[in-house]
Amino acid sequence: MSWNDKIELGKVTENVVYGEPIQSVIWTPVFANKRSVRQSEFYAASNLGLKPELMFEVNSHEYLGHEKIKYNGKVYEVLRTYNKGEVTELTVSGQVGD
Repeated sequence: MSWNDKIELGKVTENVVYGEPIQSVIWTPVFANKRSVRQSEFYAASNLGLKPELMFEVNSHEYLGHEKIKYNGKVYEVLRTYNKGEVTELTVSGQVGD
């Protein structure tokens, strides 16, 4: 399989600084394949109030429960994952706010 796109997988971490919880994201660059969101998945997610925008395939050994993806300078939230053995599909939606 050829990997045509470069994304960053984001893992949210939380630290306590001066008694306040501070969240940060650790980014890991990986290669991926951008795919279209399936029409059936788009409509099923819409019924739940979600808006899937993109789908990526990554090597399963590189995906470790990351919550965010950065692609072309935009941050996305991972809505759904589907492990297909060596490859994991990640369906994502644009992040609103910070």
